[in-house]
Amino acid sequence: MNALIQYRSLRQRLSWWLALQSFAGLGLVCLAVYLVTEFNFRDRQEDTLAQKENVIRHLLADGKEHGKSEDLAHKLDDFLVGHGDLSLEVTRGDGAVLYAHTRNQNAKTVWRQRQFEVAQTAGQPPSKVLRVRLSLDIQTDNQLLHRLALTLLVAAIGGAIVVSLGGFSLVNLGLAPVRRLVSQTRALSADNLHHRLDGAEQPLELVPLIDQFNALLERIENAYSQMEGFNADVAHELCTPLATLIANNELALRRPEQEDMREVLASNLEELHRLTAIVNDMLFLSQADRGVGARRAPVVSLASMAADVLDYHEAALAEAGLTAEVVGDAHGAFDVPLLRRALSNLLGNATRYAKNGSIVQVTFKPSDEDRVLIRVANCGDTIDPEVLPHLFDRFFRGDPARSHGQSNHGLGLAIVGAIARMHQGEPVAWSENGVTIVGMEIRAL
Repeated sequence: MNALIQYRSLRQRLSWWLALQSFAGLGLVCLAVYLVTEFNFRDRQEDTLAQKENVIRHLLADGKEHGKSEDLAHKLDDFLVGHGDLSLEVTRGDGAVLYAHTRNQNAKTVWRQRQFEVAQTAGQPPSKVLRVRLSLDIQTDNQLLHRLALTLLVAAIGGAIVVSLGGFSLVNLGLAPVRRLVSQTRALSADNLHHRLDGAEQPLELVPLIDQFNALLERIENAYSQMEGFNADVAHELCTPLATLIANNELALRRPEQEDMREVLASNLEELHRLTAIVNDMLFLSQADRGVGARRAPVVSLASMAADVLDYHEAALAEAGLTAEVVGDAHGAFDVPLLRRALSNLLGNATRYAKNGSIVQVTFKPSDEDRVLIRVANCGDTIDPEVLPHLFDRFFRGDPARSHGQSNHGLGLAIVGAIARMHQGEPVAWSENGVTIVGMEIRAL
């Protein structure tokens, strides 16, 4: 299939179009010059014939009937002296030829003729009326027009060729920045994604394309960095339970007695559950990244749903010395299982980092444009503003010491962000003066 693809050169297309446009433009100009010249020649020829007609009418219509053809011939010969390009023929109404002057005529002669009648006296019968045919030799003008046409044609073709060659050079010169741009893109690889295309010397028309390409490079760099970090975090998270499983099994095999086998199996089962949770969470995030949407159903009260989630976390809250309350309410169409999961993750996160004896507050606040703000607030250490944008990254922990590493594998808030996007919303986080608020703003259909 690739062998059948024919690439068309932009340089060739521009050069050919410029050549055709040049030839068409020059051709129209030359045609206009030719037509104007021909019109002027024709107009001059008609003016000449009109002037000569007036003279001949004056010579013939003098009030005397020409009885002798010698007298008429003498007068007309005098008139034709110095007018070698004129031919004249005078006949009577009965067809008799009174005068004929055609001695300048040859095989190549081209005539422009004018015929008219002259009545010598008023009331003459038609047989006495003189019929005149005046002819003007336009062979010289036609030859000049022919030479002019050839000259203009050669000028149009030659001019088009010259303009085309110049246009080809200009197009080639104009595309030089594009070739430099290609060289820059060819130098990019996975090892230097931090490099950006230089648009300083590029034409103004290419600047938006370069900006969009640089923005794409930035997104690819971020995605590549996240993928590398994701792979490292996955390896780290999976290595710990796998190492525990291996160590437990090795210790069990070294002991001859079997009384501790139940404890070994229980420990292994706990680690297997942890591995399963990590894999399931990763599969869920993968589906969310592919654009899977929430399965919405009408919900009358989000506060009632939150109360059920609080009952589930009651033991953990009591153990941490915390109390929880629900403020506000909202309704709409949501994916209830996903909201339960998101709210459970938010409560778990607040329980781990809230101060003993404080209150964890779950708030539902409807906003404009059919949106609902779901927030979980807790009192504790203020989170660094530089850390806030990364709270919803995969395997990210605000606690560098990973003090909750055994119970938390760093995907809880990432799942909250995914659930927010599945509800056409986005996650939100604030932390000021010892109060941390984490939640999401979603659309309520």
